Amino acid sequence: MRLTYLIILMFMGAGADSFAQKVKQANLGYRSVKILKEGNLEFKDLNKNNKLDKYEDWRLPVDVRVKDLLAQMTLEEKIGFMLISTTRLAGDNSFQANAPRGEISSGFNEEDLMQPINMFTRKPLPVPMMSAAGTTKGVMVYNLRHFILRANTNAKILAEWSNNLQALCESSRLGIPAIVASNPRNHITVDAAIGLSVGTTVFSRWPGELGMAAMRDLKLTREFAEIAAKEWSSVGLRKGYMYMADLATEPRWQRIEGTFGEDADLASNMIREIVLGFQGPKLNRNSVAMTTKHFPGGGPQVGGQDSHFDWGKYAHYPGGMFDYHVKPFIAAIKAGTSSIMPYYSAPKDKNMEEVGFSYNKAVIQDLLRKKLGFNGIINSDTGPIDMMPWGVESLTIVQRYQKALDAGVDLFSGGADPALLLETVKQGLVSEARINESITRLLKEKFELGLFENPFVDVDVAVKTVGNAEFQKKADIAFRKSIVLLRNDAQLLPLTQKKKVYFETYYERGGAPNTQAPNPVSVSVPKDNKWNIEFVTNKDDADVNLVWLIPTGGGLFSSQGKPIDLSLSKNKINVAHVNALINAKPTIVVINYTNPWVIDEIDKGNAKTILATFGTTQDALLDVISGVFGPVGKMPFSTPVSQKAADENKSDVPGFMEPNYALFKFGDGLNYNKPNRK
Repeated sequence: MRLTYLIILMFMGAGADSFAQKVKQANLGYRSVKILKEGNLEFKDLNKNNKLDKYEDWRLPVDVRVKDLLAQMTLEEKIGFMLISTTRLAGDNSFQANAPRGEISSGFNEEDLMQPINMFTRKPLPVPMMSAAGTTKGVMVYNLRHFILRANTNAKILAEWSNNLQALCESSRLGIPAIVASNPRNHITVDAAIGLSVGTTVFSRWPGELGMAAMRDLKLTREFAEIAAKEWSSVGLRKGYMYMADLATEPRWQRIEGTFGEDADLASNMIREIVLGFQGPKLNRNSVAMTTKHFPGGGPQVGGQDSHFDWGKYAHYPGGMFDYHVKPFIAAIKAGTSSIMPYYSAPKDKNMEEVGFSYNKAVIQDLLRKKLGFNGIINSDTGPIDMMPWGVESLTIVQRYQKALDAGVDLFSGGADPALLLETVKQGLVSEARINESITRLLKEKFELGLFENPFVDVDVAVKTVGNAEFQKKADIAFRKSIVLLRNDAQLLPLTQKKKVYFETYYERGGAPNTQAPNPVSVSVPKDNKWNIEFVTNKDDADVNLVWLIPTGGGLFSSQGKPIDLSLSKNKINVAHVNALINAKPTIVVINYTNPWVIDEIDKGNAKTILATFGTTQDALLDVISGVFGPVGKMPFSTPVSQKAADENKSDVPGFMEPNYALFKFGDGLNYNKPNRK
């Protein structure tokens, strides 16, 4: 690297003009800074000093540019650089309790969002937390440059807002651009709570992550990631808070919907294709940098409770399979994932300190850095300092920062006010040299993404790119491939002969306690009937019933810490209603799985035709049922035969390894030509 730099310097001295002719001009995007010229080449004067600094010179190696910029940053600028917090558009009230829904526009939200209550545990915080700063203040006063975008709006507004943000950053002292992250925006999900998924958006719509795994199509998985990367980067989203490498080995865990299932090998393959698709072989100006989560695997939670909450703070490994959960992260590291996010959980394991993983030196330094060789960014999950300090509750905020930095965290998610992190350094609890280690990693990502050359996007291109028809055609194939035929005992499927079908979707979104929820039953008669089916609105007129069940426990953030029951009746399904349909006439039962539901309440011998979905469309389902598209999907996890089996499972052991556990096993899935499983 040093030799390369010396050669460049030699060219820049004598013969600069001839050297310039051999170097291809970088594509520069700018709004207010002056352009400097050397021969025929142009550079941005980001720090406004009328000379070309090394960090502004796109010809130089990244490490040279990082070192130069790091030397010019003040301690305050460095500390602001180590926070990633929610950013809000004008009219965007994300995380603001009881706020009216505003009309989102591309302007800035200049209001600080202060939270006196822990939004997860619902208990008062010792000190109110600023979870979002007013945009201009955040950039110009707090020196924030990492942001999480929660807003769900159209491509034009997203692109215009991104350009406005980058123009503001460009006007700052050193002109350091922002990087904007998001949770997934391309999947059909049931639980689209803020912090988990943005849900249905203007971006191309694909199956949920479980459905992507059910396809067993790694080529299409890579194509998905490449398509999504084009959409994201077109609107200025260059960092993904995704995907989950966690394994669905604890069937009661409330975040299974965001995983790729219970098998470490399948999850590893999926994560590899996702990282390579979004990032490419290495980070470049077209990449979206991935943040693989939640190290070392968030699946094996005690009782299935989630560590967002104090009643779910512990992970455990009763089957001794800790290494099994690390396996998909190894695949992510080999694929070059830019960041890794530790989970909140504190491990119940004699070999590790009983503190949250963001504070756990054995997990981050000894395992992730030294043993696995990860050299990228360690990005904490949202709020371990202020809201989820499991195992370090007795420490002050500055002591928590000290312990997390000592463990190896580079980027702290959740808070927008850098004051206490700055105080940690000023008190001498952490050296500036340690801070510089993190800033080096964070700057390196930005330089490799090409943000210093051009952080701006073309709004017209964004509008044409996001959700375009060609992208959706690929996604529509994925929807069909994700559907799993689990049982066809009566050989009812495919419906090749003309049949009268009563098609009912059962989805109870729920209502406030002690209020009547809206009618969960919707009867479908597709306007554009492309199938050899006559849809009827009265079940008495039907030859066949088709019922699509969408169970839901109410969402992760509605948890009250009670024991988790996976039975359909405990997850907003009226089983008496379903059994009446099943017992009346031949019935196709379709179940949307966000967890491995226990279906013994309806599986009493008459449920002879069962399919599984994981976030798909009505058209895709009808194509499979009618035989237009034959089922090819395979189960991404095992489903427990009973609630007792779910309760007695070892949380770190996949269901296919548990004896007498599964009704449907990982890998089960029929097709119309071969009635055998697998």
